Amino acid sequence: MLSLPGETRLFMCHDYKAPGRDEYRWETTVAEERATNVHVHDDVDEETFVQMRTERDATLDMPRLILPSVQINMRAGAFPPAESNGVRYIKIPLNAL
Repeated sequence: MLSLPGETRLFMCHDYKAPGRDEYRWETTVAEERATNVHVHDDVDEETFVQMRTERDATLDMPRLILPSVQINMRAGAFPPAESNGVRYIKIPLNAL
């Protein structure tokens, strides 16, 4: 993705509001990410990135909203179809993960 032209607009799925920032952000550009992304930028090679992510991810819990988020993201933001009662549900497994 970062090999695309710098002016390419990127729309992010979520934002954790970085320290010092009061507003949510969902849009950026390839140039901005290549210059300022704390995890992957012009000075980070693949080996360094993989090592950093492997070490960091081993310390993180599963995100609280990952299951509902994946269900919506897989449908490109569309909610699941309504059930026979007309209600749309996000289904959460009880005996997995």
